[in-house]
Amino acid sequence: MSEGRRVLVVDDEANIRDLIEVALRFHGFATVTADTGEKALRAAARERPDLVLLDVMLPDLDGFEVCRRLRADGDQVPVIFLTARDTPSDTVTGLTLGGDDYVGKPFSIESLIARVRAVLRRAAPPAPDDARRMPDDVLRVGDVELDEAQWRVRRGGVEVDLSPTEFRLLAYLMRNAGMVLSRKQILAAVWGWDHGSPQVVETYISYLRRKLDPLGPPLIHTRRGVGYALRP
Repeated sequence: MSEGRRVLVVDDEANIRDLIEVALRFHGFATVTADTGEKALRAAARERPDLVLLDVMLPDLDGFEVCRRLRADGDQVPVIFLTARDTPSDTVTGLTLGGDDYVGKPFSIESLIARVRAVLRRAAPPAPDDARRMPDDVLRVGDVELDEAQWRVRRGGVEVDLSPTEFRLLAYLMRNAGMVLSRKQILAAVWGWDHGSPQVVETYISYLRRKLDPLGPPLIHTRRGVGYALRP
């Protein structure tokens, strides 16, 4: 998983930045570094990293603004936020802006490397020649088709552009079509968390609805106090 993967490390504290860079290289990752938000944006555009480790507290643009600009430019590179401000509201802010994970300082290097690998696994599309994939292994519910190998979604024949997190969420709902899934189940399956803020799930459900509902009748239904179900 690490070989050939390039990680952009963004932190204005040189000792933390250097520690992370050494650890990543030890585990086989290539690295690029930046110490400001503006430099991070330029490095992301120039180097096209596979993942960004992004400190929230930067001297110019904060990490949230860096992530917002990346997503606004159509860059869906996975982002893990690093911050000492490890509060529920900050976590929700980071993830709803398009972040993939959130690590509070201080952290152990071993756990950080594990989180990097987990996010890269979740973000990577399955290999088209995977032996487990059948020729027409496409999820279909109603008029929605989701091809996991090609990372493509259509509704009524119209292409739907989803972020990696939105794609994984829709895939999970479609695999369990008709079932009411709790927010806790969704957090564990899509984000790999045993606990976390249900607001993250609610936000991403609203993102999916905004993209799917204009193309047909509502598909994602809320069971108040329980969770969500996808059904035609």
